[in-house]
Amino acid sequence: MADNENKDINVEKRNVNRNENPGLVGSTFIKYGAYIIILLIVLYFVINYILPML
Repeated sequence: MADNENKDINVEKRNVNRNENPGLVGSTFIKYGAYIIILLIVLYFVINYILPML
């Protein structure tokens, strides 16, 4: 009787997949790097050309 109780146990297996894609990480880094460079160019323009006029 004890053997039948142990055989009725169901084991569920789960596979965990990492969703990290190196191409996606690289393109995100390039995108935010471009945002920072554009911001620095705009700040440089404001500091050197707009503020001296005031």
